Amino acid sequence: MVLMVLLPSLVFQVSANQIINKGFDVWFDVRVDTLLDKAMSLAQGFYADIEEDMELSLKQVIESHDFPELKPTPLGSLVLNQYMEKLLNKYGWGKLELFDASERLIATAQKAAQNQGLDDLKTQPVSDAGRLSIALGRYTIDHDIRDDGEYVIGYLPLFAQRRLVGLFRAEVALPAEITASARSIEADYRTYKELDRHRQGIQDTFMNTLMIVMILIVCVAGFFAVLFARRLTTPVEELATALEQVKAGDFDALVEVNSGDELGSLAQSFNNMIERLKYNMQTLTETQSELTNALVNSRQRQYVLENLLANLHSGVILLDASGEIRLMNHTCKELLMLPEKGEQKVSIYDFSETHLKTMLSFFETLQTQNLENLQNELELTYGLQTVKILARGTLLGSEEDVFSGWLLVFDDVTQLADAQKHRAWAEVAQRLAHEIKNPLTPIKLSTERVKRRFRDQVDNVDVFDTCTDAVINQVERLQRLLADFSNLATLPQPNMETVSISSLLQELRELYSPYPNLTFEGMPEGEVFCDADQIRQVLINLIDNALATQAHVRVYVEVTDKDTRFYVQDGGSGIDESAKEHIFEPYFSTKSEGSGLGLAIAQRISEEHHGQLLLLSAAAPTRFCMWIPHMQASDVKGG
Repeated sequence: MVLMVLLPSLVFQVSANQIINKGFDVWFDVRVDTLLDKAMSLAQGFYADIEEDMELSLKQVIESHDFPELKPTPLGSLVLNQYMEKLLNKYGWGKLELFDASERLIATAQKAAQNQGLDDLKTQPVSDAGRLSIALGRYTIDHDIRDDGEYVIGYLPLFAQRRLVGLFRAEVALPAEITASARSIEADYRTYKELDRHRQGIQDTFMNTLMIVMILIVCVAGFFAVLFARRLTTPVEELATALEQVKAGDFDALVEVNSGDELGSLAQSFNNMIERLKYNMQTLTETQSELTNALVNSRQRQYVLENLLANLHSGVILLDASGEIRLMNHTCKELLMLPEKGEQKVSIYDFSETHLKTMLSFFETLQTQNLENLQNELELTYGLQTVKILARGTLLGSEEDVFSGWLLVFDDVTQLADAQKHRAWAEVAQRLAHEIKNPLTPIKLSTERVKRRFRDQVDNVDVFDTCTDAVINQVERLQRLLADFSNLATLPQPNMETVSISSLLQELRELYSPYPNLTFEGMPEGEVFCDADQIRQVLINLIDNALATQAHVRVYVEVTDKDTRFYVQDGGSGIDESAKEHIFEPYFSTKSEGSGLGLAIAQRISEEHHGQLLLLSAAAPTRFCMWIPHMQASDVKGG
């Protein structure tokens, strides 16, 4: 129906527009436009010819051999006035004026004319074109319109020894009749163009008026068409309205059946459908309510479980029957040193990293042996960090149950194991010190007294001195050993403070300056939070052990975002594989005179600083590393 109304109106509008366009093309002939363009070009050519004549005259003045030499001739002299009269008569100028460098009039030459008044003798100021001529050092042409007519003006600067001394201004008055005709042509041309511009506006006015009339006709026709169509569409609209109510959730929206035709049959079918839909929705609502209550209870239990696991200090992993990870808390990720970013673990078999192989082996043992419970102590090494973990696994459910799998629980027992080890060695050290310390001093004093009293009475003095010195030296060695025992048993708490890394290394460099085979590489900037005396003790112990190899020794430091690492490397023969596993145990030493407590005390100091002392390379070159995490005073107090 819309097309039936719009198509005739569109044809009528297009035809009317074509008629209006043709009429305006006849009114505004192209030949009139061309004629006015030619007249305008002719007037502009007249002005251009006059300006070219002036330009040519100025060129001839410059190129003439009698152009005045201004060195000996002052401005305003009789010779210059005669020269100006000559130029005025030769080139037919109406007036020739001479200005000095300050734009003040010096001399004037002018032809006499009829009806010449006093106003004609007035001097016009130098225009912008004259100043441009001075700036460029060459002639310029200007066009000036005055009350008494139009003039073409030429400016020519005068120089003496490259210095401006004057400015010529030549004027030619244009014929009044010709200029009046030229201005008349220009005015007519502008008037025609203005009419031509309004031509489009008039044309648009006609077209817009015609379009408004057409729109009114279309609206009236459409109004009557809608009135007729509503008689047929009212039943359909009632069905659509009822359908919208049903979509909104109102299942009581029924349609009245007013006829027995196809529309009445459609309305009856719609009412039957709504009744069945209402019954189904009631059933679904009841089922949804039951599911919602069950879901709320499940979410509450899940929320409690998640909060419990999040605040639990133990790591927890829940696995299904196939080994897929169903749940893993944040503490477990920290204990297993899993990366925060990157690929997430979805199965226990994804634990392919080197430091997690013991974890995978623990689970495979629990799975393959069909054990209901399993508990083992595992050791994970990741980079420079070693963690001891107590792992416990439990079988959940069976194949017939709704859920079957395994629950793995991990606890960090590193500090507990270290504390137990240190406590055991401390007790051993205290007992040894107590048992050995008391008789050492009397033995040493008695030996020294025997040496002083009976040295002159023995037959063989050398043998006597050798024996007594051996007793005294061994007693002193035992006293030093007891001092080491005491340090291991009663190591004081570190006095933590901020220490400059470069200052710490500089002190060691000055201490070991007599050793040419010791090299300190670099002095990194930065600070470390530690007990400077204890860290210095660890480094001195490592350096002394390295110097004992008589090989070249390197000491260097690496500062990372998380920790500071001190390296001591020597080029000696290395450490045997059999001794590698026991190198940090108390009373174990590869040197005949060593107490075996130096590296144990160094390891204890590193752990007190929340770091670790590691043997990175046992084979040559041997390399030890002590790493200390970046901490602040607040971290230590909080810990």
